[in-house]
Amino acid sequence: MKKASILMIIGAALILGLFAFPMWNIQLGAPQYPEPLGIDIYINGLKGQSEFDLQNIDGLNHYIGMKTLPKPEDMWEFTVFPMVTIAMSLLGIIIGLVAIFRNASPNWFLFWFLLMSLFGVLGIYDFSQWLVDYGTDLDPNAIMKLVNPDGSPMQYNPPLFGHKKLLNFDAYSYPKVGGILLWLGMMCTLVAFWLGRKSSRNKAQ
Repeated sequence: MKKASILMIIGAALILGLFAFPMWNIQLGAPQYPEPLGIDIYINGLKGQSEFDLQNIDGLNHYIGMKTLPKPEDMWEFTVFPMVTIAMSLLGIIIGLVAIFRNASPNWFLFWFLLMSLFGVLGIYDFSQWLVDYGTDLDPNAIMKLVNPDGSPMQYNPPLFGHKKLLNFDAYSYPKVGGILLWLGMMCTLVAFWLGRKSSRNKAQ
């Protein structure tokens, strides 16, 4: 049970990597940009992959009527998500410590995993809705008004995951180090539950 508890603590601590590393990246590449433009998405804000990427992306988006990229104060998510992450990390570490010294049930590990999974699903849904709104809520007075072959307004929302063609740009959206650490942390807690349950069964025999 001790090994399972330590793994639980490590898993809960790993999600704090979201504060040090970007959890996601959106990259835009086109023939006129030998170096693709990129946005690193952190839990508390956005940063350009290179120094002037955010300004260049906002400049391009202005022509088709897209809103400027949000600053931390523009989105409640950049305030709430960090607090949720800290709270969940502390909760997981406390559960692991209690399991070491009080021999708590490994079901608490599963409870933490399921609760974190719920927050993760809600976060992904919120992120996808933001991408849709960002690419479809266009300024009607934009310099360029492009339409699809059927006459409907063209949408520019990047993909949630994978590749998508946006005009002459190739948009790519993939997790980065912070997102990978989050996934590894959750997998650690799931393995901790399995080890803890196995240990409890062995003691009961």
